[in-house]
Amino acid sequence: MTEKTLLMIKPDAVQRSLIGRIISRIEEKGLKIIGLQMLQLTESQVDQLYDIHVGKTFYPLLQSFILSGPIVAIGIQGKNAVKVIRKLAGITNSPEAEPGTIRGDYGLDLTKNIVHASDAVERAQYELSILFKKGELVEYELINKNWIK
Repeated sequence: MTEKTLLMIKPDAVQRSLIGRIISRIEEKGLKIIGLQMLQLTESQVDQLYDIHVGKTFYPLLQSFILSGPIVAIGIQGKNAVKVIRKLAGITNSPEAEPGTIRGDYGLDLTKNIVHASDAVERAQYELSILFKKGELVEYELINKNWIK
């Protein structure tokens, strides 16, 4: 099933010049990038993205980290995109993530874990709406679509 999802490259990956390597993994997997932008999030955007964690003891550290520098928001579309991107990202705690995953290869710890990936189709729609305005996600066909169905 074709889905849309969000992968957010966090400030640690931006500062370590890993943007291109992460984007390459998405493209090499056969997923389509439908939106791409670098931005400095506001406190309100962070609170919306991480609304399920607001009020938890670790949240101030997470919020401070996400606000510490620019992020890159990537809208992605493809077959089972949510599950595929979550698998590419690896588990949240980077030291325990499998080698070959983004977090397993580049992540340093639980907070500085390189990327955020939506965990469900509904959540992806919500998160994409926070980072992309209406009309900023582009619909187009890949010419190699017959090879990656």
